[in-house]
Amino acid sequence: MKESYVDLINIRRQVFARIAKMAYEGTDLSELGKTCYEILPGEVATYRDSIFRERAIIDERLRLTLGLNARKPTEYHRVTDGINEVDVDETRFVEPLVNVITSACEACPTKAYYVTDNCRKCLAHPCTNVCPTNAVSIGKNRAIIDQDKCIKCGRCKETCPYSAIVKYERPCAAACGVNAIESDYLGRAQINRDRCVSCGSCIIQCPYGAISDKSQIYQLIKALKSNNHMYAIIAPSFLGQFGPLATPAQIFEGIKQLGFEDVVEVSLGADITTIREANEFLEKVPNEIPYMGTSCCNSWALMVEKLFPDQYEYISDSSSPMVYTAKYIKEKDPDARITFIGPCISKKLEALREEVKDYVHFVITFEELMGMFVAKGIELSEIEVSDEIKDASALGRGYAIAGGVAEAVKNTALKIDPSREINVEGVSTLHECVKLMKVAKAGKKKGYLLEGMACPGGCVAGPGTIASYNRVKKAVTEFKNKAAIKSPLDNEIIDERLRNKSEKKEN
Repeated sequence: MKESYVDLINIRRQVFARIAKMAYEGTDLSELGKTCYEILPGEVATYRDSIFRERAIIDERLRLTLGLNARKPTEYHRVTDGINEVDVDETRFVEPLVNVITSACEACPTKAYYVTDNCRKCLAHPCTNVCPTNAVSIGKNRAIIDQDKCIKCGRCKETCPYSAIVKYERPCAAACGVNAIESDYLGRAQINRDRCVSCGSCIIQCPYGAISDKSQIYQLIKALKSNNHMYAIIAPSFLGQFGPLATPAQIFEGIKQLGFEDVVEVSLGADITTIREANEFLEKVPNEIPYMGTSCCNSWALMVEKLFPDQYEYISDSSSPMVYTAKYIKEKDPDARITFIGPCISKKLEALREEVKDYVHFVITFEELMGMFVAKGIELSEIEVSDEIKDASALGRGYAIAGGVAEAVKNTALKIDPSREINVEGVSTLHECVKLMKVAKAGKKKGYLLEGMACPGGCVAGPGTIASYNRVKKAVTEFKNKAAIKSPLDNEIIDERLRNKSEKKEN
């Protein structure tokens, strides 16, 4: 999507920037109804069959960006209904986080197999021979699949020597690793809340932009204008997100120009998570628990909790890097109000947990942060700053890339106890996470450290990212290699008591 869904990215960015500008300028939210005309002027449609439909969809995006629910097409609501509830300087969140904009959904057909013009009506016709339900027959011009009989096994596709049979699947459903995408009575996508883990894969894969998450940027900006002690913590995958010319120091300074008092790397919290998970693994596996899963990816943990509840106790008790970074700031400034900036929308749910909400007050994505930069007219590459970022170790900065968490925990655990043998397995995408958990539940991962990440390739490909996977991965790796601190155990910012506990075990 980052490389090819350009129109959708531009629409999302315009909406974020417009809402951010309204917040910074103090525009009365009763003016919201005019905004879709400002984003889409004139009377000729640009993206769809009707300008009126385009504006109706923009209205729903505006509401979701304010944190409001999308309106039901069967009920009358003004676009401004409910604005008093969100016109505040603190988080106002009403589930669900991920929403289908029904007016944007094209009711794509669900999974099916189709015969293309590539069919040669060959003499062997293996497609008919392998079909267990006799759904495939040879027609006048090509093979034909009876969709009422077809059980979607795919054998015909696999056996066709001309690759004439293709599998069709709606993109949102294909991307969902927990099978949470269903259909309503008109065939439009709808989300099964009992299965959804808010990974955001459906959002970035829908080519119609029919799925979106709620935002907190309006409330955050109001808080930046009305409160002191505002801090930002930024995820390790921030490198490369804001153009090749923007340095880490310029990005930090740009965030401060938005109104934040200070910015801290979440990689610092990753260092703390690494030490805690390394100690936890050494203490518990395999005597108390058969294996241990890492804790940093909220969608991975939610997936285990929802689909494998009997295995959830084997996910690490350690908090995520986001939480540990926030706690570090809170120890220094008890009045701090902390905003997490990252690639992940699932963190918006993690921040609502009872044990987290007093530490993390707002969560926004890199995409939403870019909207704030645009609204304020901040050009990062033009900022003059010479500071270096020195919050974290190389291993902590590697958390953004799939395999980085397990690498950090294993290396640290071996420093603490070199005599241990530690087996590691890591996967990314929820499809693979589910497969891994099935194997773990079957008892085949005893003694293992398991890393699960919901996004392909790790956080560098999260739904809230801006830049392409390859660019960000390269930038993260370069930043990681430049770190003066190589191991979390050498990070002197971390509480000395935590490091001493690990060093005593090592000795």
